[in-house]
Amino acid sequence: MASGEGRRRRDNLVPLAALISREMRIEKMEKPTVKYGHAAQSRKGEDHFLIKMDCQRVPGNSSSTFSVFAIFDGHNGNAAAIYTRENLLNHILGAMPRGLGREEWIQALPRALVAGFVKTDKEFQSRGETSGTTATFVIVDRWTVTVASVGDSRCILDAQGGAVSSLTVDHRLEENVEERKRVTASGGEVGRLSIVGGVEVGPLRCWPGGLCLSRSIGDMDVGEFIVPVPYVKQVKLSNAGGRLIVASDGIWDALSSEMAAKSCRGLPAELAAKQVVKEALRTRGLKDDTTCIVVDIIPPDNSIQPPTPPKKHNKLRALLFRKKCHDSSSKLSKKLSAIGTVEELFEEGSAMLAERLGNDDSTSQSTSGLFTCVVCQIDLAPSEGISVHAGSIFSTSSKPWQGPFLCADCRNKKDAMEGKRPNYFSVSPALLEQSNMQQHNLLGGRNVENLEGSLESSQVPAKLFLSSPPRSPEDSLSSLLSVKKHLLGIK
Repeated sequence: MASGEGRRRRDNLVPLAALISREMRIEKMEKPTVKYGHAAQSRKGEDHFLIKMDCQRVPGNSSSTFSVFAIFDGHNGNAAAIYTRENLLNHILGAMPRGLGREEWIQALPRALVAGFVKTDKEFQSRGETSGTTATFVIVDRWTVTVASVGDSRCILDAQGGAVSSLTVDHRLEENVEERKRVTASGGEVGRLSIVGGVEVGPLRCWPGGLCLSRSIGDMDVGEFIVPVPYVKQVKLSNAGGRLIVASDGIWDALSSEMAAKSCRGLPAELAAKQVVKEALRTRGLKDDTTCIVVDIIPPDNSIQPPTPPKKHNKLRALLFRKKCHDSSSKLSKKLSAIGTVEELFEEGSAMLAERLGNDDSTSQSTSGLFTCVVCQIDLAPSEGISVHAGSIFSTSSKPWQGPFLCADCRNKKDAMEGKRPNYFSVSPALLEQSNMQQHNLLGGRNVENLEGSLESSQVPAKLFLSSPPRSPEDSLSSLLSVKKHLLGIK
């Protein structure tokens, strides 16, 4: 009898190959389908985007695939947007520790995103170009969505049930009080453009440079307090999926998040992106580059479709089918409530690297036994590495010798971003007043009462740039005059 039980147990054994095959089938069933659409209308040619569906956590392993969607809205030219599009993804992946499983990989993403953004900014600035760009970078790995952003190109989530939420924070000085405080505490000056007679017009800007944003990649001539450290948010969708809308400010200056989501519900991703752009242009016209990417994360069985716009019915039809529609809606609501909600896994927006890069005892050491800079990934001798926590009041570590470590260049950049190194350029109130008087003479007393309406942030360059660091007060005055002449349309 015992031997019979033993035979039955052996008969119930499943070969290893069959188990692996079963796990792969289950994984395939649980993995959502990702579909996307893209649409754009160009005015200045400074918007650029990235769509990559075949990225792999483990090279050669098709089951480790993830997708990337990103928008880069350049200003003062498109050089920074193009450079960021071509290099940011590689810098992020280069900052990821090797040999991680999927869950560990997802947990490591927020820090790698910070390191990748800062490295991209540092390398672009070393080229000596004064262009800058926003960056909204989205990684979709099955049901997990991770978004990192600097600037004002927004990403929203339209979840099942019609709930719209933002996965980014706008870094516009006009709207973000915390960022205004950070910039001024780091040595920047925040104010509006001052014209004849001291009249202030347009949105709040950071001076020197006149940038409307508090975070960007590039912008080497504005000041290090305009930082590339991204706001990062990571969420896990329910098995009902959802829709992402990623767009430049050409969309968001015309439509609210709710309006954009509502305008394209019920449409497939490709048509949805076109519809959002069309609605923005209908509302405001083409006053800026306008770019939109729509990403649908769809359950594998596709049992629950994205919500569709309500159809118009005549009164008789509504009366005849009222009960049927009511019953169907009740069933759908119960089904959606049973599915669950979006789970927030991570959120952090601090601009301080000591807070964002955390503590590290192990992964800061390379395979060669040397320490590695957590930002630029170069090997460092033990005597060369500087802890990101050394001398920082923002450190979460009580051990200044604890990793992660920075090279000397990255440490200098960190100090400059935190206002520990003086900025090369400042403008005195007397110099501003002198520029106003000279500009008044230049205008010949022309009436500029209606100027403010023409200086909305979307109608002027996002950055009023200074082409090089002024060498004297006269140079500073000349630069200020050229900025104002540019805005006033004076050659």
